[in-house]
Amino acid sequence: MPLKAELHCHIEGAADPSLVTLQARKYGADASPFIRDGVFVWHDFTSFLAAYDFSAALFRSDDDFARLAEHYLTSLAREGAIYSEIFVSPDHAQKSGLSPKAYVSALGEGMMRANAKTGIEGRMIVIGVRHFGVEAVEAAARFAARCGHPLVAGFGMAGDERFGEMEDYVRAFEIAREAGLGITVHAGELSGWETVRDALDHIRPARIGHGVRAIENAELVRHIAEAGVVLECCPGSNVALGVFSGFETHPFPALAAAGCKVTLNSDDPPYFNTSLAREYEMAGRHFGLDATALAGVTRTAIEAAFCDRKTKAALLARLGPARTASTSSGLSRTRR
Repeated sequence: MPLKAELHCHIEGAADPSLVTLQARKYGADASPFIRDGVFVWHDFTSFLAAYDFSAALFRSDDDFARLAEHYLTSLAREGAIYSEIFVSPDHAQKSGLSPKAYVSALGEGMMRANAKTGIEGRMIVIGVRHFGVEAVEAAARFAARCGHPLVAGFGMAGDERFGEMEDYVRAFEIAREAGLGITVHAGELSGWETVRDALDHIRPARIGHGVRAIENAELVRHIAEAGVVLECCPGSNVALGVFSGFETHPFPALAAAGCKVTLNSDDPPYFNTSLAREYEMAGRHFGLDATALAGVTRTAIEAAFCDRKTKAALLARLGPARTASTSSGLSRTRR
């Protein structure tokens, strides 16, 4: 089993149907409109959000969030993952009735439990929600900068890419950058290549969540490759949401062939019938990545991780020496 690493997963979206069903029983909620035969039920982006919001609302206490993080990271470790970064939302914490500090502390407790059991390393990326507006995103950035939790390593922004302009959020990212946090931002998923360009121009992130619509502009792809910006690709999510018609049309191989640094991630795995292990499997099957190329994807992810240098060095040591991939995907040219 190849070693794996993940940089892009929303923790509330990582709760599998069995865990959500248990939470529904705990709080006396009816999960049947959203879970049938052990799988989430949705048919478009709106119904996906309804299922997501229902499930997320069932995590309300410190114990709930600790269990969620422990459950997810432990499952990742079983799939061969040695590192995980999860997106955490202070806005969700407040909707659940917890303070952001208590929420992050609980998630951190669950991550440490998973580490004690399996050895998997984990970090948190605090996110602001774009369509909640500038003030909300800046508040999330201030929390990330000041919370002081040792596992909070980055700041990002998710949400509706069609809301507002990227330049409106510059101050939020400067707050996080000044605090020494790693910077990532969602762009180029449901909206086109222009959102990726705007992210690069205004936010200057080290990584971009998704970013795959950059393929629509060859000059932009060249810029991403030359700048060394890492793309947090989520092929299974993209296909499930209809961003691309299938794995055979997904631009992951083309981006890699152009010299972009690409990684594999599961996004909201149970909603898209995927997992980190399946993302690696699909990349091998559809993108022509052999074992060496997949190991290179993991290495790219760890090199781009927002953890401290000592942890990163230990993780890279577990991977062993880098080897040149022999694959049609062009991944051998992404190792720098």
